[in-house]
Amino acid sequence: MSPLLQTVLLLTASNIFMTFAWYGHLKHFKSSALYIAIAVSWGIALFEYMLMVPANRIGHQVLSLAQLKILQEVITLSVFIPFAVLYMKEPFKWNYVYAGLCLLGAVYFMFFRD
Repeated sequence: MSPLLQTVLLLTASNIFMTFAWYGHLKHFKSSALYIAIAVSWGIALFEYMLMVPANRIGHQVLSLAQLKILQEVITLSVFIPFAVLYMKEPFKWNYVYAGLCLLGAVYFMFFRD
């Protein structure tokens, strides 16, 4: 498997964990004490780091640091929108589309305009 594909897959998996760590407590631990939500979020984030660190190490072999960061942001938005709409039951907003278009511009400048 190519380093780029490994990076994308690991970043996607890590973003799924991180999205749940950052926002899942808003659905499941609303009435819990803050320290409980923090502890659960940190437990979930541990798995995120176990995927993110190798993803960045592998990705940096074939991508610049800036390219790696923009790839991360594209994946983050790609994971967040379905999470927000499908899991958290937030209404879809056109702002998601506009943010995605801005990220496509960032991809263009980072990957194709040296």
